[in-house]
Amino acid sequence: MLSIEPDKTELARGRGIAVWRQLAEIVEAGIASGEWPAGARLPTEAELALRFSVNRHTVRQALRDLAERGLVRAVQGSGTYVERAPLTYPIATRTRFSDIVVAQAREPSGELLAVRVEPATRKIAEALRLPEGGEIVRLETLRRADGVPISWALSAVPADRFPDVAEIYRETGSFTAAFRAGGVDDYVRSETRIGARVADEIDAARLEIAVGRPVIEIDCVNSDLDGVPVQWARARFAGDRVRVTVAG
Repeated sequence: MLSIEPDKTELARGRGIAVWRQLAEIVEAGIASGEWPAGARLPTEAELALRFSVNRHTVRQALRDLAERGLVRAVQGSGTYVERAPLTYPIATRTRFSDIVVAQAREPSGELLAVRVEPATRKIAEALRLPEGGEIVRLETLRRADGVPISWALSAVPADRFPDVAEIYRETGSFTAAFRAGGVDDYVRSETRIGARVADEIDAARLEIAVGRPVIEIDCVNSDLDGVPVQWARARFAGDRVRVTVAG
């Protein structure tokens, strides 16, 4: 955590501008100037309150405003961090989260949130070319870069072809490894649909963003090199943390 020195900045009280808004502007200026660089943990609420001679409720309002504008993120039990520059996320024939993150000098990781085996819905069955009600493994996963949540996804794969997908993903954080274990050494993106929405409570909790922040929603189908679908997925990306590009 970066230390914070006593500050003589006087907040204008009784002049028509809420104190919490003035504080938010000061912190925003500190972020822009590099006093608190990307990825840095801000001083605690108590430290900010002491520095600017305000109560902690005022600090909390200021930090909430900054979070709602995508400048900082609050991590329960850890603190408030300055958001990093957005990742460039290219959609191409071969789109690999880990490769994209590593290429931008960040550390990728994946976490399995939930898994169950169930009958495919009509939409997923069509995407995977399965009979309606055919058995799938349904996974919910979370992807991070340098520990920061980037996206969470709902995925479906044919259960008979990839029975061990959950165990392998849990160990490796990689669908590529899971597909390889099922005999698929390479796969390509055969369909992509990109949309947008606002974060609901589930998005907010998993991506550590405020409810109502922009979320990029990407539906895709990946297929093996014979053109047989191996995965349907719907991923939601924190809109402030990625810049999606589409290869021509």
